[in-house]
Amino acid sequence: MVLYGKEHVERYQATDGEEGHDWRGTTTLILTTTGRRSGRPRSTPLIYQRDGKDYVVVASKGGAPDDPLWYKNLSATPEVGVQVKGDRFSARARTATEAEKTRLWPLMASAWPEYDAYQAATDRSIPVVVLERLG
Repeated sequence: MVLYGKEHVERYQATDGEEGHDWRGTTTLILTTTGRRSGRPRSTPLIYQRDGKDYVVVASKGGAPDDPLWYKNLSATPEVGVQVKGDRFSARARTATEAEKTRLWPLMASAWPEYDAYQAATDRSIPVVVLERLG
């Protein structure tokens, strides 16, 4: 089954990641942000990697000229929900510093090589986001 978008989120949540965590040769988590306009929860499947105890995701939007909505949401409200397989927790999201991005970008591109093509396709600097577990 090829999962994407809303269906990916639903299957991942319903199966504690048994369906959807392993995706197209990489791994995904579910990031839940608070809609900056609606105030409602918005869940998105994202490719991730670990950096020590933190989780790292990329706000690529496939190389589009604008940041993805989930990134705009967490920029407004950095406290987010994260699900990795059956582990659900709260986290604080922050944009990686330039030094961190320099170190983390190769990690993320090794998980999803298309990130390099996405960066080449846009003039914006694609943000790398660090998710720091709370509590």
